[in-house]
Amino acid sequence: MSRKQIDQASDGQETTSETASKTRNDRDVASKKAPHETRSNKAAVAVPASVVPQNTQNLGLNELKLEKGQHPVNHNLISENALKVLYRLHKSGYQAYLVGGGVRDIFIGQEPKDFDIATNAEPEQIKKLFHNCRLVGRRFRLAHILFGRDMIEVATFRGHHVEEKEQNQQTSKQSDGGMLLRDNVYGTINEDAERRDFTVNALYYNIADRAVYDFTGGLADLQSKQLRLIGDPVTRYREDPVRMLRAVRFSAKLDMQISPEAKAPIKQLANLLQSIPAARLFEETLKLFLNGHGLATYKLMKEHGLFQPLFPLVSKYQNEDGSSNCDKFIEIALENTDRRINAGKRVTPAYLYAAMLWYPLEALAEERVIDSGLNYSDALLLAMNDALDSQTKSIAIPRRFTSTIRDIWHLQGRLPRRQGKRAEKAFEHLKFRAGFDFLEMRAEIQGGDLVEVTQWWRDYQTENATGRQSLIKELNAPAGKKTRPRRAKKKKPASESDA
Repeated sequence: MSRKQIDQASDGQETTSETASKTRNDRDVASKKAPHETRSNKAAVAVPASVVPQNTQNLGLNELKLEKGQHPVNHNLISENALKVLYRLHKSGYQAYLVGGGVRDIFIGQEPKDFDIATNAEPEQIKKLFHNCRLVGRRFRLAHILFGRDMIEVATFRGHHVEEKEQNQQTSKQSDGGMLLRDNVYGTINEDAERRDFTVNALYYNIADRAVYDFTGGLADLQSKQLRLIGDPVTRYREDPVRMLRAVRFSAKLDMQISPEAKAPIKQLANLLQSIPAARLFEETLKLFLNGHGLATYKLMKEHGLFQPLFPLVSKYQNEDGSSNCDKFIEIALENTDRRINAGKRVTPAYLYAAMLWYPLEALAEERVIDSGLNYSDALLLAMNDALDSQTKSIAIPRRFTSTIRDIWHLQGRLPRRQGKRAEKAFEHLKFRAGFDFLEMRAEIQGGDLVEVTQWWRDYQTENATGRQSLIKELNAPAGKKTRPRRAKKKKPASESDA
């Protein structure tokens, strides 16, 4: 493939596949697949008994280099768009590495989904190379290279902070508590590795020599299935409290144990999450609960005291041993969500939020009934506002999801009322299926009349129009049409004149 063709491909234009052996050996992109296609996972291998070959080049303390052929990273497993970005940066004279979860997942035999790139090119230099580039973030300046719906994130190597009184506030800034408010200090690849969170996320694949570089002992930690934080855990958690959430998420997803040093300060520092912007925490909850391991992540969050800062209202209705109906309901919802995700089905975060807030919602509605004497339906409507207003203080749930949450809750009152045309109208509701699934979960926890209502709706969905009408008629008149007997008129007592 010529340089001109590679430049065109880097700009997001389509090119035909051809053999690249006549050009540079590191440009055999003919075997790549488009990002929207399912990539074969045959080349990915599980971590072997000895993850580091004996003839590996040792670069220093905990620093290793795996040459091409000594590691499982294969271009068939890397997004075509990520390769375009890597090649363009390399051709332009910059260092370019695939880093983080993409490399890690290939080593443990999982199909990689995240393709993040690290380079010594600064954001403005990256933007000059790609017309489809957008610079984002003030706290962490990043370059997003856009290919339609696909986005490749490119970050400049991070450097260490210099402790000077007259430090450039536009480049680096920390709060009094140690949290990084701005982190745009650039450095070398070695410094960048030390600035990353976990050792298993500090593996670098170099597009220039196709070698994998390990600067922090990440390969050994993959082998021992230990999640180890780089640097002093307390300092790193204070710099960015979200790292505590990442610790439990990676532990659940990768089936790894959080190292004792990284685990020890989490409970004590969990309240630092209250200082994180609510919009950022919403994005983090999507990663926590919609990754196919939501239930395991949730249990780890409760174990380490990380659930309460994110869901303070929900935590009031939970027990430490997980025996409350609120706990059970959330676990069923997460289990169902995990099952759908792992089966390749679509899910919405609105359903999970509706489940998490359901029991607090019912309690708030009952309080409204007692305090103001409202009927339950009106009290429930006001309680919806109370519950969502309380939750959005910690997690900024977008309106498009709060609208769906309200629909699911509204349907819980409509589905038991099936007489007349009510059943047909409820069935035609856009969120009927989500509302019905929610009703099924409630029936599993609460039992009682909800079991009968749930079964009725199962039957209704499988019947044709005639069958549905029969179900409604049976519901309206289960024992046949009854007529009210006339009350007999009382006879007036006979008067004396009649005698």
